[in-house]
Amino acid sequence: MIVKQILMNKLKKENPINTIFQKGRGDPRLQISMKFTVSETNQSMSKQERLETAFALKEPDRTPILGGWIACPEHIMTITGATAEEYWSDPTGVSILAYDKLGTDGLASIFVPRNRDDFRCIDSNSYAKADSGLSLEDTVAQIDALPSPETIESQFDFDAAYENFRQSLEQTQARCGEMVWMPAQWSAGARVSWYGSYGYENFFYVVGLYPDRARKLMEVGGAQGRCQSRLVARAVSEGLYLHAVLLGEDICTQRGPMISPDFLEQYYAPQLRYGLEPLLEVGCRPVWHCDGDVRPMLDFLIDVGVQGFQGFQPECGMLLEEIVQRRTRDGEPLIIFGPLAVTTELPVCTPEEIFSKVKHAIELCTGNASLVIFTANTINPDVPLENILAMYEAVRS
Repeated sequence: MIVKQILMNKLKKENPINTIFQKGRGDPRLQISMKFTVSETNQSMSKQERLETAFALKEPDRTPILGGWIACPEHIMTITGATAEEYWSDPTGVSILAYDKLGTDGLASIFVPRNRDDFRCIDSNSYAKADSGLSLEDTVAQIDALPSPETIESQFDFDAAYENFRQSLEQTQARCGEMVWMPAQWSAGARVSWYGSYGYENFFYVVGLYPDRARKLMEVGGAQGRCQSRLVARAVSEGLYLHAVLLGEDICTQRGPMISPDFLEQYYAPQLRYGLEPLLEVGCRPVWHCDGDVRPMLDFLIDVGVQGFQGFQPECGMLLEEIVQRRTRDGEPLIIFGPLAVTTELPVCTPEEIFSKVKHAIELCTGNASLVIFTANTINPDVPLENILAMYEAVRS
């Protein structure tokens, strides 16, 4: 609280975003056309109203923008005017302040590095290794010992879990002010990425050699995902969560799914359909995270109830021009969270090019899809700050 007050006092004296542009005249890291200074426009909707209008497939007063994925403390500090000591005293609070200064409508996360010497919210211990330390035989035995899907659901203490979920939502929303806290729900829907528990090699051996065990994993993942979806659905019905949720699984490389689409359609899709039902019943639209080439999965994802996509990597063939032409299983336009790539666009383009790409995305989606500007993945330090500002300016001008 003390840190926030210090920062608020600074921000009353000057607009850090305008200061960035002024300093950019003599700082080669921040050279940018002054036309990208964040502007004020006539906006009649609140941030929540703007997002909910987009999620209802209607036209808001301007295109909404999501944030939360800037994985660069230096950018956050520059935007807010915070010192390193102030940032590390309350990295979440300072980050929230930065997104507010940028004009963000909603936050899907708040990335905070693990330590001062890193820029990621994960480290080497966070990644699933090819060798989990388990033998294949031990892996099979552990799968056999997993409770049944029916047991998982019957033993799920919904009331206790929801109380924790509700408190977490309300506490963070109180810190966000007018910005909407709508955290991604990666465990909702259904789980397919069991390599995180058993390692890549064991998981893929199970898929190839033990179809009954692979099917059990998909069914267990569906039961777990449905439990989480029920929590989100209750929050939606109580007005604590908006009518769209970011979710999904990292199961694709740049060449397509790591598991055959036939297997996914036969074993995973029915569980995902089951896991998404609570969300769809309360009118909450699932938006699927797209890393890599997800095209072979798009048809069955739409068929099971996915109503939007987030990403994309154009170098993998995930082109906004093609995706916006698709429709949900009910024939409605899709919701798009994107489409700025953190691989081939934000790190390498000029601010003018980023500005144009955002405007082009808005134009493409008009009449075809409901767009919320977002990035494909985390904004790392290789993305120039002026490109982030250009992205925001494009939706505000």
